[in-house]
Amino acid sequence: MSADPVLAQLSDLGLIEGADFELVPCDPGLADTAQFCEAYGYSPNDSANAIVITGKAEPALHVMCLVLANCRLDVNKVVRKKLGVRKASFASADDTKALTGMEIGGVTPFGSSTELNLWIDAAVMEREKLIIGGGTRDRKLLVPPSTLAAHPNVEVVDGLANRIDG
Repeated sequence: MSADPVLAQLSDLGLIEGADFELVPCDPGLADTAQFCEAYGYSPNDSANAIVITGKAEPALHVMCLVLANCRLDVNKVVRKKLGVRKASFASADDTKALTGMEIGGVTPFGSSTELNLWIDAAVMEREKLIIGGGTRDRKLLVPPSTLAAHPNVEVVDGLANRIDG
């Protein structure tokens, strides 16, 4: 078993490197989506961001959402309503690291240090392959949507995000 939590969870789910996912190395300084896509030639249409959201409740509720890089997560309507809270917001970088064990630019649905539900915008599942965070800022994962569907707490949500590039 791997000491790497991302690779360990992928393995536990029966996913195989080379068949179900590829590790894509990257310069940690280029890990943020726009810089990564530009530097390594990936399209934002085929890139997805994992975003942790905090619902204001006692205790606080948290969910990870996965949306295409050319889309904006609908936190104020869809996510807030689905969480059943009056207010929801993006988790801070510190809270994201505390909840996932990962830094912004490397956040991925796999290998989180806490169990989070994963809500995936339906548009993500229509892509042939996606580049997503790899758990650290020095790598990404290239995956087909079927790999994301293997996540144990996944739900595909129509209209979770809106396109921002027209």
